[in-house]
Amino acid sequence: MQPERLLIVTAVEAEAAAVRAGVQASGVHPDTVVVAPVGVGPAAAAAGTARLLTLAEAAGTPYRAVLSAGIAGGFPGRAVVGATVLGARTIAADLGAEAPDGFLPVDQLGFGSNLLEADPALRKTLTAALPAAIVGDILTLATVTGTAQTADILQTRHPRAVAEAMEGYGVACAAQLAGVPFAEIRTISNPIGPRDRAAWRLPEAFSALTEAVAAACG
Repeated sequence: MQPERLLIVTAVEAEAAAVRAGVQASGVHPDTVVVAPVGVGPAAAAAGTARLLTLAEAAGTPYRAVLSAGIAGGFPGRAVVGATVLGARTIAADLGAEAPDGFLPVDQLGFGSNLLEADPALRKTLTAALPAAIVGDILTLATVTGTAQTADILQTRHPRAVAEAMEGYGVACAAQLAGVPFAEIRTISNPIGPRDRAAWRLPEAFSALTEAVAAACG
């Protein structure tokens, strides 16, 4: 009988390598966790995750859950560089329409929802394994924030948001369609605001990601 497997998807190989190091450090059997980079952005993430879930189901070895994992930008005052964040909800923050009075999310337009909840049981397990993690909303954006003005707008529009990335909502949509529990875990590499590569702390964020995955899988 095949063991139940967890799927962890990232955007790029560098994130996947950090996740694999965490899986190895956790001591779990390597056959129980599959780590795969599926591409940058919500569309690539949705397509890549859906393909992996479909192939596993067709083979008779469906995944027990899927995690969207990687690095992210943190909202100042909510998640500092190096912190680990868990998504209570994953929100497609730029999915909607512009209007004279401001942005209208897709749910207000009557075309579905731009918000998906993390699986409660999976979130509870991750929170117990990572008690220091910051729990809040994680925004998915096709264009990440690069100005103070946009950061302020997003913070005001999403008072519970702690971080932004580019893939979570796509992964969540694929998981929901497949009926597979979903959650999102990120580590903070930079503050959200004016684009400043000198302020990014990628090694620290990758190290934190390895540690978080090791604790989550252990």
